[in-house]
Amino acid sequence: MSAEHRRNKRKRTDAIVQVTNAITGEIVGRVGNLSADGMMLVASRPLRDDALYQFIFHLQGERGLSHAMEVGLHEQWSEPANVPGQFWAGFRFIDIGDDDHQFLTRWLERGGD
Repeated sequence: MSAEHRRNKRKRTDAIVQVTNAITGEIVGRVGNLSADGMMLVASRPLRDDALYQFIFHLQGERGLSHAMEVGLHEQWSEPANVPGQFWAGFRFIDIGDDDHQFLTRWLERGGD
């Protein structure tokens, strides 16, 4: 029996949303799902436990315009995915600008992409 214990419901993206490490420029994976306080990443390699990251990803706006999100995150958990060479990692937002937070809130209310 699995119960949902998150404060905020998570939404999947309809499109593939690549995630880039803002410091190194390396593509680290893609968004698995998003909530108002965090995200799940489908990564191409294992990530450091309990580490801090700064990622950039783009979400589609209401008129189809791309909105760049740059966020600071704290890794909460990670595990190998069902697909060889992929890893799931859960993150909590620790730094998100007011404009990005408002955009994300509207995006989540719309139901995503």
